[in-house]
Amino acid sequence: MDNHEILESYLNSTSMVHQQIESYNRFIRIGMHKILESNSLVEPEVSDFAIKFTNIRLESPVIIESDSSTKRIMPNEALARNLTYAAPIYITYVPVVSGIEKSDAAGEAFVGEMPVMVKSDLCYTHNMTREKLMEEGEDADDPGGYFIIKGTERVLVGIEDLAPNRIITTKEKGKGIVSKVFSTTVNFRARCSVTRDEYGIYSVLFPTVARGMDLVLILRALGMQIKDITDAIENKEVRNDLLLNIDLSAAKEMGPTDALMEMGRLAAPNQTKEYQKKRAEIQLDTYILPHLGSTPEVRKEKGIYLLHMAERSSLVAFKSVRADDKDHYANKRVKLAGDLMEELFNNAIKFFVKDIKYHIERTTARGRRLTVRTNINPDTLTEKILYSMGTGSWPAGQTGVSQVLERMNMISSLAVLRRVKSPLSKKHPHFMARDVHGTHIGKLCPSEAPEGTDVGLTKYLALMAKVTVGADSKALEEKLKELKLIDEKR
Repeated sequence: MDNHEILESYLNSTSMVHQQIESYNRFIRIGMHKILESNSLVEPEVSDFAIKFTNIRLESPVIIESDSSTKRIMPNEALARNLTYAAPIYITYVPVVSGIEKSDAAGEAFVGEMPVMVKSDLCYTHNMTREKLMEEGEDADDPGGYFIIKGTERVLVGIEDLAPNRIITTKEKGKGIVSKVFSTTVNFRARCSVTRDEYGIYSVLFPTVARGMDLVLILRALGMQIKDITDAIENKEVRNDLLLNIDLSAAKEMGPTDALMEMGRLAAPNQTKEYQKKRAEIQLDTYILPHLGSTPEVRKEKGIYLLHMAERSSLVAFKSVRADDKDHYANKRVKLAGDLMEELFNNAIKFFVKDIKYHIERTTARGRRLTVRTNINPDTLTEKILYSMGTGSWPAGQTGVSQVLERMNMISSLAVLRRVKSPLSKKHPHFMARDVHGTHIGKLCPSEAPEGTDVGLTKYLALMAKVTVGADSKALEEKLKELKLIDEKR
């Protein structure tokens, strides 16, 4: 029996860049619609007028010639003519006047172009036979998984990051035991943490606050009663920690409204009471665990989640459970092309909405007739996307995300398409992060890494490794609640 029979069978049936293509397909199928939904209302500083975006769609890649004619474009033509292989984006809009949708004035407008990944569902070469590919002048062995930006083949390198919406508990020097979670939504990422010091006192840290806040104060402001707080924890040692915190906290005598006002006083001292209350409400709903929701209805859920984080820190302190290993691959996620495109498109659509607001306000100030289509500039969206893809500078401040595809040989091309980059700085030692971890086996190649400052930070997927592209967690959560496998109260 041939020793390589299984490997050959796998490589013949599975594309080496399967995860990049699947991730991009998920972005154009689901991600774009979610982002538009969260930015669907354009409300300029014009009385009783707004625009609502209802749908977004992409067409197949086309090019507008110098004589204004439109024709389809193949990847090889885009390369030869130094063009961008991109698809037109159309958004359906409805004007809203005095809160009433004017469906008779609804329409669809061209808003820009989206770079198309070669071999994705939008690409003409998707599902083409070898004979048809050769007939079209394409490389029949080309795996795809890259973009063509102004005649240059560019790859979005996978970015390795700590898993979002997952509690990670570690021991930190000078702080104590820290339970942190990178609470992530479509529009926002907030680092929330509960720290237990050496005396067993909890403090909560989240964006907009410089110092940790008293856990009991926040739980009371979230609407939890003292009995609810103690009943939520079953472990005796953890409950002792909680009782100590309750006893030392001034918030134990406060009602939810008083606790909210105290939070506002700490967040915005020397301000009016109305402003302080509003500030505290924004902190509770927007900055504390935004992945659970941003409405007052989910405040109790946030309280239970914070208690669970505190419980984890106490269990680690009492050595009942081990601290989490940040380098364990179960605590990490790889952001592929689709996830990176979501970040970029989300940033670009925000600029696009601002641009529409500005044009509408200027049109109104000049006393001209207000129409939606004339206030949409398609270059805003396109330029924002192409700039990041052409330079590799991403909205989150990362650099080197988009890299030129190496064409020295087939192996080097596949290596770039399967590259995984760590966001950590090359200048710092990061000895633990650079080491080969036991959980890398079967996922990342232990020997393939560049020499020098990049060693251990730039990795490559193992030959038969596949990356799942994610699923809708909300649907799974609802199903588990329906089957009574998780408690709705928790």
